[in-house]
Amino acid sequence: MKVKTLLLLILVVSLAWAQKSVVKSDQNRSATIDQNATDQNYSVQIEQLSRQLELIERELNEESVWQKIYTNHLTYVDIASQISQIDKKIKRYKRRGSRKYRTKILELKSKKEQLQEQLNLLKDYAENPFKALIKPKEIQEVPSVTNPFAIINAISYMKQLDENLKRFEHEIDQLKAFIDMLEQKIVILKALHTLQPDDKSLRQKLEETEKEIDDAQEALDLHQTALIVYKKKVDEITLRLTDQIKEQAKKVGMIGMIILATLILVLLIKWLVKRTITDNERFYMANKIINFSFIFVVLIIIIFAYIENVSYLVTVLGFASAGIAIAMKDWFMSMLGWLVIVLGGSIHVGDRIKVVKDGVEYVGDVLDISLLRITVLEDVTLTTYMHNRRAGRIIFVPNNYIFTHMIANYSHATLKTVWDGIDFTITFNSNHKKAQHIAKETAKKYAKGYTDITRKQLNKLRSRYSLKNTNVEPRVYAFIEENGIRISVWYLTNAYATLTLRSTISTEILELIKEEDDIVIAYPSQHIYLDQAKEKPTLPNLPDGTITL
Repeated sequence: MKVKTLLLLILVVSLAWAQKSVVKSDQNRSATIDQNATDQNYSVQIEQLSRQLELIERELNEESVWQKIYTNHLTYVDIASQISQIDKKIKRYKRRGSRKYRTKILELKSKKEQLQEQLNLLKDYAENPFKALIKPKEIQEVPSVTNPFAIINAISYMKQLDENLKRFEHEIDQLKAFIDMLEQKIVILKALHTLQPDDKSLRQKLEETEKEIDDAQEALDLHQTALIVYKKKVDEITLRLTDQIKEQAKKVGMIGMIILATLILVLLIKWLVKRTITDNERFYMANKIINFSFIFVVLIIIIFAYIENVSYLVTVLGFASAGIAIAMKDWFMSMLGWLVIVLGGSIHVGDRIKVVKDGVEYVGDVLDISLLRITVLEDVTLTTYMHNRRAGRIIFVPNNYIFTHMIANYSHATLKTVWDGIDFTITFNSNHKKAQHIAKETAKKYAKGYTDITRKQLNKLRSRYSLKNTNVEPRVYAFIEENGIRISVWYLTNAYATLTLRSTISTEILELIKEEDDIVIAYPSQHIYLDQAKEKPTLPNLPDGTITL
């Protein structure tokens, strides 16, 4: 009985021990599996975080100018630190005073010179680069809008200020984005450092990134404050310039209304003048005076509107008047001549005039009378036929010639006719009375219309001028000349077509004289008689002016 009990006890204990061993073995196996799973998970996390860190660093180095600049700053700091370490070593070696350190001192000095050259190249990155890189563009002198032309300059200035402000804001936004990327980098570095606490390179990179974030954040706070101040200045300048532009716009509008009212008045005056004055030349001159007066009034309005100190302008012009008068003597004389011509009425547009300059005569019709000159179109006249042999030229006559040169007006004061004459010579034995009668009757026949017109015009001029001789009938004169009797017939003709009537009357007189047997035209000629006998032959009666050999 005792043996069975003992065997049963041993069996139970064995079963219990076997079960315990199995359970312990299962626990060990499970722990091993969990550890392997944990190690595998850590490796995956480290790999993912490392890949993210690599991407962020690549983006920072390749696309961010801030990182490149800060890298230069770190390089500068590192080189400066190396130079400081070299200086300490040199001092330490010099204190020891041994000859064996001279070579090392020379090597250190050479290395220091190389580093110093590199440091000089990076001197712009000595301070916090984030502060130096972002700078609002300096506000230049603010323009003042005092006239309409300054409005364009002010608008351009405000546009430039707005562009500078936007550029400043954009740079600050770029710095914010850079800081955000650095913060992402910090998060990744901290996670990696947690997984790999013994990695010193991660710890150093984390400290450098935190220092970089501190510098960038400090610069960002500074620039955000500067942005607020800069924006207030820009708003203030923009508001002031906008007010000045509005004020000038109102001023321009008021001046424009005044000028428009003046223009309407001028147009009304022109309409009345056109209804009143029927003569085209007088209307042209009146229109010219009205236009000049309108321009003068507009200039006076603009001067008094935009010149703040008119008395100062008058004073300056007073001092400068002597020099201006000397330098622009001809201009002033021409302007004065224009006043004399316009107000005196000696020459009008459309008049036929003759100007003598250096012995050369120019005859033509007045096309225009401007402030400085008279424009004349040269026509075919007796002057061009006998002297110039040129016509059709545009001649510009300065207005000051009215004081210094001879200017003849063929059609002054509504007179459209002039006296013209035709001369021809007959022999001494010709019937000179009949020749005079033919010339006078022919002139009467063709000049009758001009004679009547001139008579009416002269009667109108009696109220303005003292006219003693108003005989307008054709006149004939006879003069004894060297080679015969000179017959001179004078008649009135159109001032603008003298050659036409002169040609008609000349040919008519010639035809009539040819029909008369007792009138012979004298002209230079030679008659040669050859003696065929010893005795001198009896010479016939020859016309005067012939030569006998």
